[in-house]
Parts: sequence; C-alpha cells; structure tokens
Amino acid sequence: MADALAQILGDIRACQRCAAELPHGPRPVVQAGSAARLCIVGQAPGRKVHETGIPWDDPSGRRLRGWLGLASAVFYDPARVAIIPMGFCYPGKAGSGDNPPRPECAPLWHPRLAKLLPGIGLTVLVGQYAQAWYLGGRRKATLAKTVQAWRDYLPLGFLPLPHPSPRNQPWLAKNPWFEADLVPHVQAAVRSLGV
Repeated sequence: MADALAQILGDIRACQRCAAELPHGPRPVVQAGSAARLCIVGQAPGRKVHETGIPWDDPSGRRLRGWLGLASAVFYDPARVAIIPMGFCYPGKAGSGDNPPRPECAPLWHPRLAKLLPGIGLTVLVGQYAQAWYLGGRRKATLAKTVQAWRDYLPLGFLPLPHPSPRNQPWLAKNPWFEADLVPHVQAAVRSLGV
C-alpha cells in the first residue's frame, strides 16, 4: 500500500491536467502517509504556499494548527496527518481573495487517495468547498449552521470548520461560539486519534 500511495502522490505532484488554466502554473501541494490518522481537506493553496510548496504555510495555517491543538512538527508529519486540498494548485487571485479550487482535482484524486489511507479516523473539512464535496446534501443551508451541527457529522468521520483565513475575521467575530465553545471539542477529537 505504501508503494501505491507513493506512486499516486508522485502522479499528483507531476499533474499538468489544468496547467493552461493556472495563471502561476501548476505546483500541486499534498501531504499523506499510509499511517495517517487525521486528514485535513481545505480549498486550495494560496500564493505563499504556492511559492514554498509547504501546505498551510501562512497565517491561515497558524490559526488552523491552533484550532486543532497541533504543533507544527505533528501537523507536518505525513505519518500522522494527511493534507489533501480540494484543488492541489494555487488557482490565482480573484476580485476578493483567491479563485475557487480547480474542479478537476477532487474527482480525479480524492477517491484514489482515500483508498490508500485506511487509518484515517477523522477528516476535517475546512471551508465550504470541502464541505460541499464531502457532505453533499447533508450540509446545512449556511456554513455557520453546518459548523454548528458538527456533532451530526462526527459519527460519519467528518468535522466541518470555517476557513481560518484572516479574511474570515468578520465571520469569527459574528460567531464567537466557534472559538469559545467548539474549538475545545475540535482539539479533544484530534487528541482522541492519538496523532
């Protein structure tokens, strides 16, 4: 299984499928190990991550690691944590923020990766794109309501979170219950995996 995972990770990192659509060219960013217990599904790398090739290597990543209660050494250990974005490459800038993740990535790669990560005990769904893909019709009318209903998804192995981007500060200010009440449960769920 480790050989098959190494092969697919190599294939992802070499992917050129939507190169013509990426204003900064392809640089797929992914992390996974066959023993990983936690999977983090975000949207797509930002400009800084595109430059470094290190997932969540930005202020959003610092906030996310805080929410999860994970030190960098654990977060960046592929034997413990898989990081699989909805779009593996930086999609470029939009009017406000970045473009959405490229639609080709998730259908092409996510099911194949999931088969090679049998130890995943919890998949954290960061933001609306991950929640739409993985929760489908089970998600609620808004992101806030989906995140508030986190207990409904935990038995399915999913934990929905808002995006930790500094641009999301207004959402966090309007929803103080998230950091006050839910983050301790998030950290407990992650600790229970033994990562």
